[in-house]
Amino acid sequence: MIYRTQMEAARMGIITAQIKIVAQKEQLDPEKLCQLVAAGQVVIPANCNHQNLNPEGVGLGLRTKINVNLGISRDCPDFESEFAKAQKAVNLKVEAIMDLSSFGKTQEFRQKLIALSPAMIGTVPIYDAIGYYDRELTSITAADFLKIVEVHAQDGVDFMTIHAGLTRETITHFKANPRVTNIVSRGGSLLYAWMELTGNENPFFEYFDQVLAICQKYDVTLSLGDACRPGSIADATDSTQIQELIILGELTKRAWESHVQVMIEGPGHMNLNEIAANIQLEKKLCHGAPFYVLGPLVTDVAPGYDHITSAIGGAVAAMSGADFLCYVTPAEHLRLPDLDDMIEGIIASKIAAHAGDLAKGIPRAKDWDFAMSKARAALDWEQMFELALDPVKPRRYRASSCPENADSCTMCGKLCAVRNMNLVMNGKGDQL
Repeated sequence: MIYRTQMEAARMGIITAQIKIVAQKEQLDPEKLCQLVAAGQVVIPANCNHQNLNPEGVGLGLRTKINVNLGISRDCPDFESEFAKAQKAVNLKVEAIMDLSSFGKTQEFRQKLIALSPAMIGTVPIYDAIGYYDRELTSITAADFLKIVEVHAQDGVDFMTIHAGLTRETITHFKANPRVTNIVSRGGSLLYAWMELTGNENPFFEYFDQVLAICQKYDVTLSLGDACRPGSIADATDSTQIQELIILGELTKRAWESHVQVMIEGPGHMNLNEIAANIQLEKKLCHGAPFYVLGPLVTDVAPGYDHITSAIGGAVAAMSGADFLCYVTPAEHLRLPDLDDMIEGIIASKIAAHAGDLAKGIPRAKDWDFAMSKARAALDWEQMFELALDPVKPRRYRASSCPENADSCTMCGKLCAVRNMNLVMNGKGDQL
């Protein structure tokens, strides 16, 4: 039987190679996973042109996945440094990389990244439009925007952020309900400017059926972007954000009618006590589609440490049912992240994802922690390093301060509780 997308195959009862791989990774029955994909509660972003993809699932009952952002820009056009970051992200086994390139040889970078990466690749085509056409924003037409979507799809992009919920109606609502930080989404602000300057409707909304046709042709997963996500605690969960979310829910149903996979993007900045409610709203208004969140950042006052504010919010979001976390680095709001910033962001986001998985009871999540606890109880340092989420940093810390007793550390030395309990319980108390 012929199918065009993972969702269409699942609805036909076909267990694809990608479904089999994801089911094995997640320790799920392939038939059960097939049902979740058919219902839109799990997506498997897998462009038919991404040849070396190691597929991952995002959604209900699966491990929380993380995404890394990178890409070349006008101020930082260093192709090789961004590609080195991509290689490091792959080595750190991130599940997704979003190429946010907006200047220079964007297609060359994207094609090289897709050829390299077993991780799923995402893009935001509107970022690329101005650089691709090298024209003023107002001279770009709706057809031009749609052409960029197809170019990215042909190149092998697995999922795309499309800001289709920022409509003329949404803009009217936004103007009537002033915000502290207005629209902080780069793609959303570009669309807002284009719509205001041309007087046209959002092309991704007006020609949504054409977007769906492209996605269907290449099996691209739609990541419906939150152009109106809050950029500050003050703007969180406001009426503009919810107005857009309602539209995204309606577009989700239209996408599913075309067998196109969908996930929904979410905030942004918000108080801790609002996160769970936002997850519930998305799941309700968007019919259980997987939720992909940036952070959330739980305070606005920690520039330089926003990987921490994001990890706090991300853990709560994952625990509450978010499916996919977009990492945030210490450079957020300040500059393009360098390699070290990226590593810090990846580790922080992985901690948040795993903490959420423990709370959700994801299969095998607690096994990892149990193994680490056993290694600590045995003072098996090598095993602890092997099990560590990041083996490099703990090895470096241990090597930098050598204890008198090899089985302890310089924090406690011979007073180490674990060491002394092991000696006493093994009848070797005289060795304390």
